[in-house]
Amino acid sequence: MNIVENFDHILLFKTNINCDGDKLLLHALLDNNPDIKCWSIDMEDEDCVLRIVSYTLSHAQIIELIKPHGYQCCELT
Repeated sequence: MNIVENFDHILLFKTNINCDGDKLLLHALLDNNPDIKCWSIDMEDEDCVLRIVSYTLSHAQIIELIKPHGYQCCELT
């Protein structure tokens, strides 16, 4: 039996979020959003990859949430 996994709910972004102060802002923006199940930021990666698990939000909605705070954020494909 073949099981096909769907990972559409895992959203990946390239950002310029690369220090603890930036990460604190993410906590304020993302922790209280009920549509975000969990998130992480890899500040060691050259693309500062932001990973968000959400079953309802789109890449565009996350970008709209983050960019007004002065950060670069674009979908990783």
